[in-house]
Amino acid sequence: MTMMKTIETPCGQIRGCDCQWPGVTAFKGIRYATAGRFEYPEIVTHWDTEYDATAYGSCSYQPRAFYDEEKMPGKVFYYNEFRKGETYTYSEDCLFLNIWVPETAAPGSNLPVIFYIHGGGFTGGCGHEKHFDGPVWASKGVLAVTINYRLGPLGFLCLPELAREAGHTGNYGLFDQLAALKWVHANIQAFGGDPDNVTLMGQSAGAMSVQQHLLSPLSKPYIAKAVMSSGCGVNKMLGGAKPPENSYGFWQQVMNTAGCNELEAFRALPVKELFAAMDKVKKESKVKGMVCTPCTDGVFATKAAIDVVAAKEQADVPTLVGTNSEDMFPPIFHKMAVGWCKMQHSAGKANAYAYYFDRKLPGDNCGAWHSADLWYWFGTLKNGWRPFTKKDEALSGQMSDYLVNFAKTGNPNGGGLPEWNPTTDTQNKVLCLGEKETHMGKPNPLKMYYNLLTKRPVGE
Repeated sequence: MTMMKTIETPCGQIRGCDCQWPGVTAFKGIRYATAGRFEYPEIVTHWDTEYDATAYGSCSYQPRAFYDEEKMPGKVFYYNEFRKGETYTYSEDCLFLNIWVPETAAPGSNLPVIFYIHGGGFTGGCGHEKHFDGPVWASKGVLAVTINYRLGPLGFLCLPELAREAGHTGNYGLFDQLAALKWVHANIQAFGGDPDNVTLMGQSAGAMSVQQHLLSPLSKPYIAKAVMSSGCGVNKMLGGAKPPENSYGFWQQVMNTAGCNELEAFRALPVKELFAAMDKVKKESKVKGMVCTPCTDGVFATKAAIDVVAAKEQADVPTLVGTNSEDMFPPIFHKMAVGWCKMQHSAGKANAYAYYFDRKLPGDNCGAWHSADLWYWFGTLKNGWRPFTKKDEALSGQMSDYLVNFAKTGNPNGGGLPEWNPTTDTQNKVLCLGEKETHMGKPNPLKMYYNLLTKRPVGE
């Protein structure tokens, strides 16, 4: 039997339901903002009738909305891992978030909040895939929030016509994330959360997003702590946001390929044709790398990451960062994560803690691939197909405890866990999680390079 719970929020009444954790209420598919195509989001401030938050909302349109993932050799690994057997609806109307709350929480409980941004290369994913479906954190006294935001051309296209219209262009997906953060800040107290203790967490493109928020003057007031997995660090060669003008030519070509002479027609173009035109131009122009990424729009991102950190203008909040042994680029990702921690220390910022995850997940020989750690941080092993063991359950319990401690205090330590020391100029060890007993150590760089050279990186 499903138990319902109705609470009063600044937006009005909202009704949630129970989930797989006893004593936890889930509020699913909460519309936090609305936005027209290529327009910035407007935050939702009220609803007229009781809001039914018992089912997940639509995901952003993404390539997998237009084909069968199970029949795509390059996509089937992650499909089997995180989505097989699930049904997802896709829409441009996708600005929804989900909240998991201890049933004992009430306004004034002021519990910490972990706000999670999913990865997927800024082109895929949503906030309720199997590994995100019911974070264990709420059973440990921390509210959990996951979100959907606009992806691909809907979230990251840049055009001069749009810059003239709104004063800036690009980063629509990042502004969605910021709108969700602001909605949580305004409403989370009604669910029992503390608006001034929000830990922003993300993995892969989600971690890159978290880093953009730490560098943005617009987001800083809403972030108390940050967690970045497999996607953080400031590097001249990797991941730097470029001016929107750099991609105008590409997107104008997409517009022409779609047969649109003006913005109005491009806005009205069927979404499948928009994605098809983007794919065609990308293939024909032989563009390498990602075309849908954050840019220095002059509003959200006022300057390049390397210039923000050189001026020590990044948010002064505790951070927890790390990578996996069979990650996409293990030695590079690891070096960038540790580099972020050292940079924070040398800039006189709050403590930064680094980890290295090397658990070889049971069920295949892929090791600790990109995203593998998420089952453990979220405590959702039971949602997976793998023959997880008592060792995996214990590791997940430990990792979610570190994370919850961090969300509560900014320090992951406590409760009898092995000591996790922050990274400094002289303290280079990281917390090793996985095959051996959890300990502070130094991952073998040769092994990382061996993985880089001998294993095809699995990532999405």
